Amino acid sequence: MERILLPPRLKPGDLIGLISPAGPVLDEGRIERSVCYLEGLGYRTRVGRHAAKVLGYLAGSDAERLEDLHGMFRDPEVKAVFCIRGGYGTSRLLPLLDFPLFASQPKILTGFSDITALQLALWKQCRLVTFHGPVAGAELHAAIDPLTEASFWNLLTNPATRQLIDLTREKVEVLHDGRACGRLLGGNLSLVASLLGTRWLPDFRRSLLFLEEVDEAPYRVDRLLAHLANAGLLPQINGLLTGQFTRCEPPPNKPSFTVPDLLAEQASRLGKPFLASLPFGHIPRKITLPIGVRATLDAGARTVRLEHPVVQ
Repeated sequence: MERILLPPRLKPGDLIGLISPAGPVLDEGRIERSVCYLEGLGYRTRVGRHAAKVLGYLAGSDAERLEDLHGMFRDPEVKAVFCIRGGYGTSRLLPLLDFPLFASQPKILTGFSDITALQLALWKQCRLVTFHGPVAGAELHAAIDPLTEASFWNLLTNPATRQLIDLTREKVEVLHDGRACGRLLGGNLSLVASLLGTRWLPDFRRSLLFLEEVDEAPYRVDRLLAHLANAGLLPQINGLLTGQFTRCEPPPNKPSFTVPDLLAEQASRLGKPFLASLPFGHIPRKITLPIGVRATLDAGARTVRLEHPVVQ
């Protein structure tokens, strides 16, 4: 098996770092609620020095956000790094990242949305497995959804050799039946598209691509999917998983396709195993997906089996 970097699993008493590598946290109470939740589970927490800063649409300058990110990975006491929110800003950090540092200090890194750019870059440059899952400032609090909580902590604390993500009780749609194997790669559709043509885009050949999106009109989702197809990315994959496309409805009183129309069209064109409407994305109830892990998608059975451990 190709060498990959698995982060050490989380254990009670471990120190978790909380950072804002992208957009600002406008309600600091969200940080406090996450700290209370995590410490209530028996973990210790450390909030990044600049995590609550606001600089336009960024959580501080590039240098400040980078300082928090690098600092958490440099500190051997910190065992995991949880992003507090997405927004925008991680793409600005990619040329500045100290990839040898991440490779020498593999740790759990969680988040989604704009964090996609950071996660895919870390996979491309370091082969570090990261986690597309809850952000600390939104879902990790006392009122966390049970599915979200179970999926998240099971992956981060359990070094089992194989795990099954069973979606039979979820309202997922089989857009194309079949079985496919490949690495789980993906995240936010806009961020995946933004990495095309850069040195931080992973190799998507024979992968299981997963995508979600928020606040994009259907024609913009169509454009992004067409861009992935025109760049040759979609034809290379073995299978497709799509989550929620939140607030991506057509404008009122205007002719339009819907996102389900666009996904059905892609399913017909690709002719590969395709599950849609999975519980991940910009919704409070979500599963966590490990980026870089080999998996088997069985669309008809509505399952995804992880073929090796995701933590050690």
